[in-house]
Amino acid sequence: MSGSNNAPFLIGEHMTGGYGKSGPDILHDCTIAVDPGEIAVIVGPNGAGKSTAMKAVFGMLDLRKGMVRLDGEDITRLSPQERVAKGMGFVPQTSNIFTSMTVEENLEMGAFIRRDDFSDTMAQVYDLFPILKDKRRQPAGELSGGQRQQVAVGRALMTQPKVLMLDEPTAGVSPIVMDELFDRIIEVARTGLPVLMVEQNARQALEIADKAYVLVQGANAHTGTGKDLLADENVRKSFLGG
Repeated sequence: MSGSNNAPFLIGEHMTGGYGKSGPDILHDCTIAVDPGEIAVIVGPNGAGKSTAMKAVFGMLDLRKGMVRLDGEDITRLSPQERVAKGMGFVPQTSNIFTSMTVEENLEMGAFIRRDDFSDTMAQVYDLFPILKDKRRQPAGELSGGQRQQVAVGRALMTQPKVLMLDEPTAGVSPIVMDELFDRIIEVARTGLPVLMVEQNARQALEIADKAYVLVQGANAHTGTGKDLLADENVRKSFLGG
């Protein structure tokens, strides 16, 4: 059963919750969604719950209220592993590659849930990230930060996900590398895959966002297209330094 035309492809709706059964709520009635071919970004100040919102969508958080739906199906009760099997590709911010394995072995590890021939997918990943093809025999730990992030994204793509979720993909990389990663992320979205990402570099993220969510203290503060939010005086003053 597929979602009806007015329901987003992936939505975490009215999410309230925190870590553990008794931890305090970090998210408060928070909603984030993304559709095929779109880049949706979650931005906001430090400690706003951006990564927590993403983790809630991925099932790493106990929701007290709200639900998560993927392609019309309620997946709120599923574990992260079960969500991967349903088509979620999640790239955490840290520990997202096997440093002692080669680039190609990392990509093969990404295909662990597949029982079919994944050579076509690997060719697509190498088309998207030519540098990985060049370095496919190198241990991933020898790569630069930006190249490691490409390995991590490529590994998630090997599962042929229905949605790609990236937690701060440009953390700790230079502005040039950030632009390069964003270009690759745009290419991924152009293949029709929905991309949901948490990003510290708010201004740059809003420039490529079809849909954007500004979170403050775990709640939705502003929602709109990236362009709308870049043009919004309140957003500019509060979050983009004027």
